[in-house]
Amino acid sequence: MTEPIRNPDKEMSFLDHLEELRWHLIRSTGAIVIFASLAFVFKKIIFDGIIFWPKDAGFPTYQLLCKSAQLLGLDSFCFSELPFAIQSRTMAGQFSAHIWTSITAGFIVAFPFVLWEFWKFVSPGLHSNERKSARGFIFIASLLFFMGVLFGYFIVTPLSINFLGNYQVSAAVLNEFDISSYIGLVRACALSSGLIFELPIIIYILTKIGLVTPLFLRKYRKFALVIVLIVSAVITPPDIASQVIVTIPVLILYEISIFISRGVIRRQEKKEKSNG
Repeated sequence: MTEPIRNPDKEMSFLDHLEELRWHLIRSTGAIVIFASLAFVFKKIIFDGIIFWPKDAGFPTYQLLCKSAQLLGLDSFCFSELPFAIQSRTMAGQFSAHIWTSITAGFIVAFPFVLWEFWKFVSPGLHSNERKSARGFIFIASLLFFMGVLFGYFIVTPLSINFLGNYQVSAAVLNEFDISSYIGLVRACALSSGLIFELPIIIYILTKIGLVTPLFLRKYRKFALVIVLIVSAVITPPDIASQVIVTIPVLILYEISIFISRGVIRRQEKKEKSNG
């Protein structure tokens, strides 16, 4: 079965749109599967080099925080090893972790292509000037996503692992975490941060369709701060330092979003004046 050739001059029916969407989903899924397969093959790099690296005392974030703490006369984040072990408690535990981690890695790497497929599906419904104004959508959205993933991996993940790995209610209780729990934490920190960093793109789209304005964003800035703090509390360990570290870049992104929303409104006003 081959993909139908789309005629841009012909108005498409609802079923035609569904067929078009199906092909975009098939290609996106195919890209994810290809990269997931590569991640599955190179499991040593994925697990030993990436997933379990934040468990190592030599992780760059720990080294940087240790040196910063020493300058302040403290000994925080200076340790030779984290006091916990990772184990698999089920027969299929390691295999399941291998599969789902490969899929996650495939999605992250294929993200720009998935966005490209989404854009190809949506763009025919836009005017030519709207397509030109959003020409850098794929690049900017992908850049923000990868920045968020890196922030989640190098900042949120080690802070969470260090806090939860050292936390004990009693010396009688040993920290021996299941592999699914550990990988779930790494995955959640990276992906949630990547999605949070898409905030400027989301605000741009909402402004274009008229759901938000710069005035609205400034007026409810205090409420946005509360929401940011709640999100930070969800994706970070429950200590003030970690939440502040996560909150700061999100607040910066919120202010950038206000600037972006203002730019969209100004362009729309100029367009209305020129048409008038």
